[in-house]
Amino acid sequence: MALVCAVATGMAQAQSVSTYGTPGLLETPTAEMFEDGTLVFTGAGLRNTGRATLTFQMLPWVHGSFRYAVIDKLDGPDTTRYDRSFDLHFRLREESRHGPAIVMGLRDFGGTGIYAAEYVVATKTFQDRFKLTGGIGWGRMAGRGAFSNPLGVFGSRFDTRPASNSNGQGGEVEFGNWFRGDAALFGGASWQYNDRLTFLAEYSPDLYTREATNDSLRIKSPINVGLQYRFKNGSQLTTSYLYGTTLGLTYSYFIDPRKAVTPGGQGAAPPPLRPESQVAAATAGRAPGDIRAQLQTALAQEGLRLVYLSETGDTVRVGVENNRYGQAAQALGRTARVLANEEPPQAEQFDIALMSNGVPLSAVRINRDDLYELEHDPDNAWRSFARAQISDTIPLVQGGILSDAYPHFSYRFGPYLNFSFFDPDDPLRYELGAALGLDYTLLPGFTLSTELRQPVLSTLDDSTRVSDSTLPHVRSDWAIYARESNLRVEHMTAEYMWRPGTDLYARTTLGYLETMFGGLSTELLWYPTDSRLALGVEANYVAQRDFDVLFGFQDYNVATGHVSAYYDLPGEYHAQVDVGRYLAGDYGATFTLDREFNNGFKVGAFFTLTNVSSEEFGEGSFDKGIRLEIPISWLTGRPSRNKLAQTIRPVLRDGGARLHVRNRLYEVTREARAQDLSRGWGRFWR
Repeated sequence: MALVCAVATGMAQAQSVSTYGTPGLLETPTAEMFEDGTLVFTGAGLRNTGRATLTFQMLPWVHGSFRYAVIDKLDGPDTTRYDRSFDLHFRLREESRHGPAIVMGLRDFGGTGIYAAEYVVATKTFQDRFKLTGGIGWGRMAGRGAFSNPLGVFGSRFDTRPASNSNGQGGEVEFGNWFRGDAALFGGASWQYNDRLTFLAEYSPDLYTREATNDSLRIKSPINVGLQYRFKNGSQLTTSYLYGTTLGLTYSYFIDPRKAVTPGGQGAAPPPLRPESQVAAATAGRAPGDIRAQLQTALAQEGLRLVYLSETGDTVRVGVENNRYGQAAQALGRTARVLANEEPPQAEQFDIALMSNGVPLSAVRINRDDLYELEHDPDNAWRSFARAQISDTIPLVQGGILSDAYPHFSYRFGPYLNFSFFDPDDPLRYELGAALGLDYTLLPGFTLSTELRQPVLSTLDDSTRVSDSTLPHVRSDWAIYARESNLRVEHMTAEYMWRPGTDLYARTTLGYLETMFGGLSTELLWYPTDSRLALGVEANYVAQRDFDVLFGFQDYNVATGHVSAYYDLPGEYHAQVDVGRYLAGDYGATFTLDREFNNGFKVGAFFTLTNVSSEEFGEGSFDKGIRLEIPISWLTGRPSRNKLAQTIRPVLRDGGARLHVRNRLYEVTREARAQDLSRGWGRFWR
């Protein structure tokens, strides 16, 4: 049985989750949806079958799922199949007083097709506790009681369902099979006895034909029954008796990304604004050097590094590097308070520039009087944002950089944890070790950086798989890298970032860029401060590193690069398109869509299509995956810039593989743009 655990608490709508990890009864779907933005982790087990599913409610009317199944005896008595699949479900109609909710679903539309099915289902609620569900299904859901496809009235092509054309690789989206072939009816009911217990019963037409052939699962009856218990934290445990032969167990855990595990405010409170009379008395007669030293000390206590300071008339300009806060707006708010407490009263305006390694990003002008006026205003967040002036950076490069700001040295030391998913020989591999990172910024924008890693516990190097890729092995030799390396130089680079003009940013990086490649990377980004759109171009010439991940190179080298467009969609969505040449020499495009919550929690999906055919690509047919990004502050309640990031790929192959370069300009600059500042401005006063 597959079990999935989550590290958070949360609630979703009161509904049951099927063994497939989607809204449903026991095995059949219902026409319900989770609360918008909800993540649901589900583990389900029945005879010789385990399923682990991640479902995300992307929009109020659509959710998607990624599923990993382990099926014993599917292909023979002594075999185990590890199967990956994707689902999409669309609400066609909301439930009303007089009519049911209606949903159309695609199950396993992008996998090997073992669970492939389509359906239309309706659900109606009576007296708040009793729900009736009925629907029609195709594909796998057209087993018992199948009849001729009613869609045949629109053409004879709907009468038959073609065999899969995935050539055994899986991953292809077989549009031509959808809603074709015989159909069958399914249905069921649920009764919520109280806030904890729900009784479930259903009629399922699934005959488990492939499983039954090898006695992986026996089917005697289409009737399934179950009992669900809902815990106080919203998670659900369902026990079931399936198909007259099998016991099942399903556990679902719900996460609301908007609700942190630990409430915010666990960190130190911001410094209160001192009365202007006290500030005047404290600063009277102080030398500029003393004021600067006090500013540096006060900002350092708030986790901010002062690197620029100048004064012109009634305006004080500062440049700060944020080392603590996940939201740039919170760093701005802390800086503004410190300036109000430390600068003489004649300083009426504060220009605060957010900086990265000495490179100015954007500037925000705050009026001193506004701080005092709005500090205790119940609507101070939106009112202060409306009064703030966000612009391209003040001319920091023309002077004012503090003499003791550079060179600057910093280091990082701590554990790291890597995961490898879905190796057919071992579905989950890991590596735990210690990492030491060193950064030395000699001049503004010019940084020498390295990271060393020493594995301590690892199953990555246990893999004996040999890549069968017909493409250059730019990623598929990962097992060899794990076996032949010990102490590793993850990266060792010289990086220079600068501003070639208004709204423009540039980067050049030379050295060992990532685990598998080293060389030269250059990038140019156009990103106006108040624009939703950013455009970038990147060009790289790299060689493949030796398997020991130290200082040597292999014979393979390649020129690679992309033209990229980034766009902040309305709401919480962000789209990215990258078009260009990949590491294996293939040409194509990567499409990415993320949902980004105001607290920094991110859930996204991507896919890459190139001129490599599905046969050349191999298992999976094309590159695709899901990515999660969880701020540490979401887990601890304390301010932090650190994040837990994980990309989940059904399979790692060579087609569509892109170079991993640190500090790509869009991610460096984005937090200082107007769109991101507006989303996080609620933390300006915290």
